[in-house]
Amino acid sequence: MKISINSDEIRHFLDELGKQSSRKENLILLGGSALCLLGSARSTLDIDYVGDDLKKTPLDFLLLDIAKKMQLDIEPVPIDKFIPISTTDFKNNLHIGSFGEIEVFILNPYLIALSKLDRGFDTDIEDIIFLIENGIVILQTLEQKMNSILDKADEFDIDLRELNNHWKDLLNQLKNF
Repeated sequence: MKISINSDEIRHFLDELGKQSSRKENLILLGGSALCLLGSARSTLDIDYVGDDLKKTPLDFLLLDIAKKMQLDIEPVPIDKFIPISTTDFKNNLHIGSFGEIEVFILNPYLIALSKLDRGFDTDIEDIIFLIENGIVILQTLEQKMNSILDKADEFDIDLRELNNHWKDLLNQLKNF
């Protein structure tokens, strides 16, 4: 498998998917692959998409097959098991384009930022800064969304102390820019 994947490789993958799929489907990308398509200069290790890692659909099998042939890592991410998501959150996904019958979206950037804030790796904080600096995510709105999920933290195994530490880290790093 390739060590890093850039936006050109992701688009080539999506082109192949569009050529091989005959069914109308939506594909929602998240993580580093989504950020690459939004213009982040940093490459990613895999292509993450919203999916169930336990229940595979025909689209999942096609994605896996194409990724294997292209020597790419691809991962379904059951994002709704990691952070609280409402049906209205999915109305704010960003449409990237049509690839054959496949409509490709980037997950609501605030959900991406919240999931990265929860995990809190250095690269996650850098990704959130990228989203803020490029006007894709507004810091005050992100803070409101973070505060709105606090009452459901236990249901999603979100450590409130860690989340708060990650938030402080984000704010400190933003001061340096």
